[in-house]
Amino acid sequence: MLNFKTFLLSFSALLFFFSGISSAEVGQISNEELNKLMDQNVPVIDIRRDDEWKSTGVVEGSHKLTFFDARGKYDMDKWLAELDKIAKKDQPFILICRTGNRTGQVSNFLDKKLGYQKVYNVKDGIKKWIKDGNSVVTVQ
Repeated sequence: MLNFKTFLLSFSALLFFFSGISSAEVGQISNEELNKLMDQNVPVIDIRRDDEWKSTGVVEGSHKLTFFDARGKYDMDKWLAELDKIAKKDQPFILICRTGNRTGQVSNFLDKKLGYQKVYNVKDGIKKWIKDGNSVVTVQ
């Protein structure tokens, strides 16, 4: 019985160790890091709503892909189909929202549940981007 317990503990430890290897990496990034990644042509995806884009503008070159509607609802299948047109599971991309809250939730979900390999979350969102004097483009 001791050998089986030893095997079970060893096997569980190996599973735990290797499960972290295949997990995606969510990077919590600053505006400085956002600029560096954009210079490397990593796509930026703004998950806010249309009214928010119009209110503040968006980071130039970003893809506008709303995740949560005004009621907090979402259509995961539709959103993932659109995301797939921008970045595949093994390609890096950046998520931005107003303050980093929504993108934090979405990026962790993409990491832990769906196995995306490299998701970057702009931790302070578009509000800090603008506050720091970075430019945005107007959305009509």
